[in-house]
Amino acid sequence: MTSSPAEPQGLRERKKARTRAAIQRHALRLFREQGYAATTVDQIAAAAEISPSTFFRYFPTKEATVLYDALDPLMVEAALAQPPELSLMGALRATLREVYERMPEEAWQDERERQLLVFNEPELRAPMLDQYGDGIDLLADLAARRVGRSATDFEVRNWAGAVVGVVLAAFYTAGGDPDRLLHSLDDAFAHLEAGLPL
Repeated sequence: MTSSPAEPQGLRERKKARTRAAIQRHALRLFREQGYAATTVDQIAAAAEISPSTFFRYFPTKEATVLYDALDPLMVEAALAQPPELSLMGALRATLREVYERMPEEAWQDERERQLLVFNEPELRAPMLDQYGDGIDLLADLAARRVGRSATDFEVRNWAGAVVGVVLAAFYTAGGDPDRLLHSLDDAFAHLEAGLPL
């Protein structure tokens, strides 16, 4: 999107975030109503009252409308704001509770639909698994910033990989049910923090 040079960066970013959320919301509704495979980019653009070229400025593909996780930036921001005396896992658990408690019901409903679609649509599972690899980078960066080490440090990346592993296990344990996922994630983080005892 373009904007005038005088438009504040914060306002421009908020407008972009609202447009991205609206496109995703319409896409999820259409996927639910007529099926993922039967829904086209043109239909999503028409529902969101934008052109297909505008759609592609926000999402490179149809699948990206489902895989885009608007919670990631909120999670990072909340995690970095956690008290420094909390352990990394303690900060993650507090972040999870804080972000989900602050989510408006409409956003939570969108997230429910998104997670169920990813879980139930075979075409989306492989790209979703690829995103878990990106999650290692995101978590390594977060951990590095909290503990004052490099994001490429072996122990930092190993910790990030372990977190992603338990997140993936929790996702499948929850069966695509986002309400169960919240509890599964908290249990998974507690188990990891305890050293994964059997």
